[in-house]
Amino acid sequence: MTKPDTGDATGRLADELVRFFRLGPRAKGMLNTGEFGAEFSALMLLFPLRHLGPMRVTDLAEVKGADPSTVSRQTAQLVKAGLACRQADPADGRASRLAVTDAGRTACDRLHEVRQALLSQALSDWPAERVRAFADLFEEFNSSVEALLRSDPAVSVRENL
Repeated sequence: MTKPDTGDATGRLADELVRFFRLGPRAKGMLNTGEFGAEFSALMLLFPLRHLGPMRVTDLAEVKGADPSTVSRQTAQLVKAGLACRQADPADGRASRLAVTDAGRTACDRLHEVRQALLSQALSDWPAERVRAFADLFEEFNSSVEALLRSDPAVSVRENL
């Protein structure tokens, strides 16, 4: 069985991804993250910390696919803003782990609510079944990209948001 020619659709998808990434900075601006006292990219570190628990900066960098020095600078912002705190690492007293504070959990909740409201507004004219189908396809797409990146050790993912 031969695969259908998806060249045109793949090209359209590539164009739409470029368009989507171009819209990113404007969409991030709509989140009004200034109220939290840290850059957007630093705030995005709160989510894995909240869901995975306290971790070292190097482990957080690995989870985010980002450079440890960049994550170190970003986590300093979180600590300064009171959204995260440093704790002694129980496995190695010389090292520290970063943990989300109550203020950080509140920031996560607020960012999640605002992001959800913006997406709901953008998709308000879509029928519910199309939103579900799009979410399913987008999840499948992201999983395929992640699998590709994991399969090629030469590919280096860097935090761009």
